[in-house]
Amino acid sequence: MKTKLDIATNWLPRYTGTPIDAFGDYMLLTNFHNYLEKFAAMFGCDIRGEGRPMQTATNANGLTMVNFGMGSANAATLMDLLVARQPKGVLFLGKCGGLKKSTEIGHFILPIAAIRGEGTSDDYMPKEVPALPSFKLHKFVSEKIIEHGQEYRTGVVYTTNRRVWEWDGKFKQYLKQLATIGIDMETATIFIVGLVNEIPRGALLLVSDIPMIPEGVKTEESDRMVTEKFMDLHLQIGIEAMTELGEKGEPIKHFRY
Repeated sequence: MKTKLDIATNWLPRYTGTPIDAFGDYMLLTNFHNYLEKFAAMFGCDIRGEGRPMQTATNANGLTMVNFGMGSANAATLMDLLVARQPKGVLFLGKCGGLKKSTEIGHFILPIAAIRGEGTSDDYMPKEVPALPSFKLHKFVSEKIIEHGQEYRTGVVYTTNRRVWEWDGKFKQYLKQLATIGIDMETATIFIVGLVNEIPRGALLLVSDIPMIPEGVKTEESDRMVTEKFMDLHLQIGIEAMTELGEKGEPIKHFRY
């Protein structure tokens, strides 16, 4: 296996238990197994890859959902392996912490960019390169949010590899200086590795906690409440956006300089 494509072609089925030709042209990415279970139940499709690092399900329309696990390293691994399939668009359905007073639990964030605080993306592009989504893909997502009568926030999210930082006042002060709207662990990585691999990408984030205040830090109980109240809508918007993108067939071009 001499090339990146050689490796990805061998590893994508090994990581997911899914043949390459079983992946659809359009994909939803998540790091929550209950999202994948809900997706499979909605469409009566099988979950592949149980016991593997990543699991997938593909509906009759050819829309695939992949649960890649948590963190930027896993996100980068999947986005690299997807060169074997070269999807026409991927949308990350993730959760994030809200960092502004105007951002409440249950709000959706459609990030216009992500700050690369996670480090993983540094192995792909120089630090000066911004982590950006594909505008055309986000346009479809925005339209679907509005059709469902929901408001959403835009802004820059901060992506970090760090966990259990909620106690650290110095780090929280740093986040305030950045004027970011949310914090997560994968968005910047997906944007940068998607750029490198010429994969159209986006992210629709659900605010699941308010970690800047002690009473807003996520707990098992609060996370269960967020899932029960907002998961179905989050998933539905993603499904509709990526299905419509596939049906309209609007190409998302990549330009080389």
